[in-house]
Amino acid sequence: MDRHVVEQKLESLRRCIARVRQKTPATAEALASDPDAQDVVTLNLTRAVQLCVDIGAHVIAGSDQAAPDTMGQTFDVLADMGLIAPELALRMKKAVGFRNIAIHNYEAIDWQITYLIASRHIEDFSAFAVGIMNYLEAQIDSPE
Repeated sequence: MDRHVVEQKLESLRRCIARVRQKTPATAEALASDPDAQDVVTLNLTRAVQLCVDIGAHVIAGSDQAAPDTMGQTFDVLADMGLIAPELALRMKKAVGFRNIAIHNYEAIDWQITYLIASRHIEDFSAFAVGIMNYLEAQIDSPE
């Protein structure tokens, strides 16, 4: 595992989280009526999800764990490794579903759901980052 790559991605994740926090309006209705906020929030949420998947895949590749078959399984493997809580893994898998809708336009984006992710579940991304940072610190502290 290339620690520098993971740290760069964690910094990008931090910036995405900050942008979502800065640009999420006070209500779902305000988000639904503000195309600029919609763009900024959706872009940064989808980037945050993708960064978490990429970070997880990088960490898993450097371990003895089998590579996941899907983006969502990345979070199951990280939970199995003890890096994130199983409950967080479940929420992150749901975030992958949101990402897929936003990226591929499988259906119209529900601004109420987007608002809930941006306002109530943005901390999931921070919790993910903490789990990864703790893992990185443990790697430094343990002799190889």
